[in-house]
Amino acid sequence: MFRKVDAREYVVGFYSTGPKIRANDLQVEELLRSYCEHPVFVIIDVRSDVVGVPVKAYAAVETLQEDGKETKLEFSHVDAIIDATESEEVGVEHLLRDINDPSVSTLAGTIKHKMQALRGLKDSLEEMREYLQKVVDGTMSPNNEIMYNIQSVFNLMPNLNVDSLAKAFVQHSNDIHLVIYISSIVRSIVALHSLVQNKVSFIF
Repeated sequence: MFRKVDAREYVVGFYSTGPKIRANDLQVEELLRSYCEHPVFVIIDVRSDVVGVPVKAYAAVETLQEDGKETKLEFSHVDAIIDATESEEVGVEHLLRDINDPSVSTLAGTIKHKMQALRGLKDSLEEMREYLQKVVDGTMSPNNEIMYNIQSVFNLMPNLNVDSLAKAFVQHSNDIHLVIYISSIVRSIVALHSLVQNKVSFIF
């Protein structure tokens, strides 16, 4: 019946509400192999405080045991993107048009997106710290690929000890604060002007 209704669709995997991998997820993966050869496991984090795209995809791969004799299945992270068909995009745009608030400025929206990105970065850094702490405590075996990725992240960080870079950061910060200061002065002048105009209109 499924093939008659959705002939163009086929099962590619299964999903869970997470927020992390559970012990019995591998058993579900083995069961689903009777429907597709390499099922994809997707975790969708449905918590309200999660920002960004709350989706992580995994695929089961065989890895060697510590003794190097036997292999076992483990989930490996897979890059994933969220996409939609043309008809779905039209429906989403139609819904967003009804909830669009014209009173919210583009600056407020930009700041909101920046805050969401910073919260997502904070969650990722906390997850990295938790993993490294478990490795140090010996409760989790180190993974060389994860270590290399973490090292690559730290290698991309700027060296703030360079005088020219530190000076550039200070100048950029001063420019931003100057714009904020001038905007506050202009806003105060406009408010005082409105107050004077209001007083004059009531007097005369």
